[in-house]
Amino acid sequence: MQKKTILFLLLALPFVFSNHKGLAQDYYSSTYQYKPISLGITFSPNIGWMRYGDNDEYESSPKFGYAYGLLADFAFSENYYFSTGLLINTLNTETSGPSPETTGGTLDRDYRLQYAEIPIAVKLKSTMRYFRSYYGQFGFTAGLKLNAKEQEAGASSRHSMGSSADFLRLALQIGGGVEWQLDHNLVMMTGLTFNNGFTRAVRAGEPRNSYIAFNFGIFF
Repeated sequence: MQKKTILFLLLALPFVFSNHKGLAQDYYSSTYQYKPISLGITFSPNIGWMRYGDNDEYESSPKFGYAYGLLADFAFSENYYFSTGLLINTLNTETSGPSPETTGGTLDRDYRLQYAEIPIAVKLKSTMRYFRSYYGQFGFTAGLKLNAKEQEAGASSRHSMGSSADFLRLALQIGGGVEWQLDHNLVMMTGLTFNNGFTRAVRAGEPRNSYIAFNFGIFF
């Protein structure tokens, strides 16, 4: 009886270890976190500035802003995604340009422009290994103006810019980062994005606005 028991255990051990190895591989493999649709939330501080091109009459200094909203990734396959969402993006910039009231004088302004943006991008993602994967993405953002205010130097408050700020903002966007597996259905995203606007932001000087964003998000 003991010989039969020992023989059974010896025969069963390879299957036990093989099954254990398979579980470990599944745990560290991409199938552990791969989902066809992932929804998440994000908060992204940014540094924004105006680009005046060849117009030397204006200068721009970068200022901090922020964006927040929803993200969505739709998988074509394990490594290729269509990435979109809905963001509320606030861009702050300080500029110096000609004063409309003083000949040869300059006037400093602080702009605060807020948009509802929809990113449209292709996202390329590496296979998940050891609880992390790397991604890169390229695409466009389309934004509609929600609010636009400016504050002139010496003024005590901001005032609405009205039609002096353009209603539509279009931009190219490129970025990348790391996604960290926190749980079976919970992924943290960290990354960096450069967003380069190619439509006019405001009438004065006709600049385009751009920004660099530090991306933090949670996918569920």
